[in-house]
Amino acid sequence: MRKVYLLLLAMSQLTLAAESDSKPPAAKIVPKVMEHHGDKRVDNYFWLRDRDDPDTIRYLEAENTYTAASMKHTDALQSKLYAEILGRIKETDLSVPVKRDNFYYYSRTEKGKQYPIYCRKKGSLEAPEEILLDANILAEGQKYFQLGNFEISPDHKLLAYSTDTAGDESYTLYIKDVAAGTLLPDRVKDTYYSLEWASDNKTLFYTTYDAARRPDKVWRHELGGAKDTLVYHEPDERFTVGVNKTRSREFILININSSLTTEVRYIRASEPGAPFRPILPRVQDTEYDVEHNGEYFYIRTNDGAKNFRLVRAPIADPSKKNWQELIPGRDRVTIEGIDAFRNHLVAVERDNGLPKIRIRRLADASEHFVDFPEPVYTAVPGGSAEYDTTTLRFSYTSLVTPNSVYDYDMETKKRTLMKRQEVLGGYDPSQYTSERIFAKAPDGVEVPVSLVYKKGFARNGKAPALLYGYGSYGLNSDPTFASDRLSLLDRGFVFAIAHIRGGADLGKFWHDDGKMMKKKNTFTDFIAAAEALIAGKYTSSNRLAIMGGSAGGLLMGAVVTLRPDLFHAVVAKVPYVDNLNTGLDATLPLTVGEYEEWGNAEKDKTYYDYIKSYSPYENTGKLKYPNMLVTGGLNDPRVSYWEPAKWVAKMRAVADKGSGKLLLKTNMGAGHFGASGRYERIKETAFDYAFLLDMMGIKE
Repeated sequence: MRKVYLLLLAMSQLTLAAESDSKPPAAKIVPKVMEHHGDKRVDNYFWLRDRDDPDTIRYLEAENTYTAASMKHTDALQSKLYAEILGRIKETDLSVPVKRDNFYYYSRTEKGKQYPIYCRKKGSLEAPEEILLDANILAEGQKYFQLGNFEISPDHKLLAYSTDTAGDESYTLYIKDVAAGTLLPDRVKDTYYSLEWASDNKTLFYTTYDAARRPDKVWRHELGGAKDTLVYHEPDERFTVGVNKTRSREFILININSSLTTEVRYIRASEPGAPFRPILPRVQDTEYDVEHNGEYFYIRTNDGAKNFRLVRAPIADPSKKNWQELIPGRDRVTIEGIDAFRNHLVAVERDNGLPKIRIRRLADASEHFVDFPEPVYTAVPGGSAEYDTTTLRFSYTSLVTPNSVYDYDMETKKRTLMKRQEVLGGYDPSQYTSERIFAKAPDGVEVPVSLVYKKGFARNGKAPALLYGYGSYGLNSDPTFASDRLSLLDRGFVFAIAHIRGGADLGKFWHDDGKMMKKKNTFTDFIAAAEALIAGKYTSSNRLAIMGGSAGGLLMGAVVTLRPDLFHAVVAKVPYVDNLNTGLDATLPLTVGEYEEWGNAEKDKTYYDYIKSYSPYENTGKLKYPNMLVTGGLNDPRVSYWEPAKWVAKMRAVADKGSGKLLLKTNMGAGHFGASGRYERIKETAFDYAFLLDMMGIKE
């Protein structure tokens, strides 16, 4: 047996089999035997995890070369799509200014520049512009650039910001003296996303991560100080930490979260040296978050209400004995978030899949909901920086309505359109139709599917369609507008979103019905959505494309394994497809923290067997796969580059010879979110669309 293994190992050292750009690469085979719960598996491509192995980079580059050669005939189409998408964008543009104290903060873009310029004006919008940060200058000479935190000090004199130049989501923190235009010597490497100033204008709180890229520590930094102080460390690997400030700016909070459990700790922003104290003790399976107004904490919690309820409790003693319920829990309505202004409380709810904004006047508890005009839409509060104001800012969009920013007077109910995304080239929303249909899952559950298409569309089964899905972590797939999508709709495509279980589109129970030992509902829901499109003659299987990324990439892998005959083309973006092996390795980013989403396959054979039964990599076999474009990012800390690479390598080796085109494209200088510059992102979209159009026989 040992001789056979050594022979196989020797044979595997052969270099890549690709001899020309037109021949698909063949990754070398290095059998690795693994055993868990008495189950032996052989992974021939485990070696791809070693990016220091020259053959790893060689293989990724060979795949990129093959993909470029295979798509060469679409170069003109890609250029046309790029020009179309760019032509709809107002390249020199301005965000809606956000008022904070006596300043108006905004960002703007300039034609030909990849990144925003961050600015402010003092006193009024007619005042001279002050440039705080030009991301284009910071990005000079970098293959990748991403701005992370951006926090102005309470006195508006200092700017704390962080940057990532690799795509690995490791940020370096800087402090800028705004008036002088110079950086302070303070600099902190390897920080994460959250950051807050104390009221003294010299103390900062920030987060760092552990070896598994889990944000686990909160630090206090004093300007000019020799050493930062650790103020909180979370040892439980299921939990992550983040810091934020209440809208009132009176409290700094540490939010400690797992998928099922929450703890919030606090100090007054005016007392940065004080120890953080828990608002409520940690209780397994109990979630809550906190806002502040006057003498009360306002607490959104699932304690006693699966879809959350809203209570308030005195700051002096916020324990349960002092709770006063303001909005009760309901079976079909989820309270998704709260915000507290001086005189008003705002609650974002989800009712039958649609967001609603509830406004409560605190003085007399009178309430109303903001009205929205369309049957299918997305509305998200955000962009308000003030506490003592009657103005609520929110964004509104739908599949046909470009993103629109409104200021809403919570007293008079008057809304003012501050800005609507300008779509150049004569976009007319009246020429497009959106609707919502329902697909029946195998267990009888009705799954919503949102659709958009151009008027004049004929339901005869001949139209191409693109069905999108995600369905994990309780994240919603809300219907929003995308101007680049017009390049598909104007070529006769139907675009659809499957609101499948695993997301929380219909509430907390919708999430629970698509995770752990019910994860397969996510996949069968999506298949049901595809079948509903076909049954309704919106499209047919030989005209149906699907797309998903990250956990949505797992969805792509699972459904093509279950029903490879149902789809004609697939775009799997940074797909989480080697999920059994990833779930067995607690040293990898996100693994331990996601046991409550997928199950702990390392310790529990029940979860091991279940995950193995649907993991795309484990179930790759002699199937007749559809045409597939798979992408990855070499520096991706969320879904490691080797997951899509291993999956493609295995499909190349074992798939039915009648399978469609299979392409792997790895961004060698970016991470999970792809290219950072806006023009480079458009190129990526044009490439993906060119693949889809080419697979549908649409040449221009």
